[in-house]
Amino acid sequence: MDPNNNEVERDFFFYVRTTLGIFGYWIIAILQTIFPFMIKRKSVDGEIVLITGAGQGLGQLLSIEFAKLNAIIVAFDINDKALNETKKLVEENGSKCFVYNVDVSSKENVYKAAERVKEEVGTVYMLINNAGVVGGKNFLDLKDEEIERSMNVNAMAHFWTVKAFLPGMCKRNHGHLVSISSLAGLVGANKLSDYCASKFAAAGFEESLRIELNTSGYDGVKSSVVCPWYINTGMFEGVRTLPMVPLLDPKYAASRIVDAVLKDQMVVIIPRLFYSMLFFKWLIPTMSGKCLIALLGADRSMDEFVGHSKRK
Repeated sequence: MDPNNNEVERDFFFYVRTTLGIFGYWIIAILQTIFPFMIKRKSVDGEIVLITGAGQGLGQLLSIEFAKLNAIIVAFDINDKALNETKKLVEENGSKCFVYNVDVSSKENVYKAAERVKEEVGTVYMLINNAGVVGGKNFLDLKDEEIERSMNVNAMAHFWTVKAFLPGMCKRNHGHLVSISSLAGLVGANKLSDYCASKFAAAGFEESLRIELNTSGYDGVKSSVVCPWYINTGMFEGVRTLPMVPLLDPKYAASRIVDAVLKDQMVVIIPRLFYSMLFFKWLIPTMSGKCLIALLGADRSMDEFVGHSKRK
């Protein structure tokens, strides 16, 4: 028997299976979009969920949502007062909360805190990298330290936290990594060069890591990237949006994120409207895309930006 024929036959069946898989998963995705009740939510009852930037805004709301599901919350933030407020809210919802003052942009801080968490709380099941900062300036107006801060908090922190907690997940083949990126991590925007670069990095890191985990056989370690529109938490105060796409309600955003993560959704875009717009981004000519950005107001949305750091 000719070994070359066996190789050709194996290659043929591989391509057939792969092609059928592509179309099969496509059909499943369409059905699940039309009938979302088809997807069962997993339980986090008694599981340890670690959230960075948990002292306020989206991080605090995610802490509360997971507390309602009886998850044990581990909150990282650099503001002790805010952390204590989160702890109070989590405990009011009947769950335990362990708080740690951690500068996630510092790998030394992260690694030290991670050891404490492992000793004092246990093995983290879900890691939600939520901490983020935004400058909102033209690129040439950004100071070097502002660019470094954006990259360190919004992107590099993901490397340090994942490196600290992923080994425990792999050992049990049980865990979930969640990266809170942004629509600005999929589409560029005016006056957000450092923010977009960091969020693109976060999204790319999550996607690459997801493939790596799957290839390595860690099918029990899930991964999700969340790309929301501007959320009305104060972080993007002053941003101008169109009536068709207003600022997201924080509670709605948190609820939507939790629901998607518990359904092991790998890419979460909020609102759903932007799934189609992102599809068109890759289909239409670049200059047409420029017109679409203008239509959405993304070219001028940051002109009246105030944000947390610029408040009087």
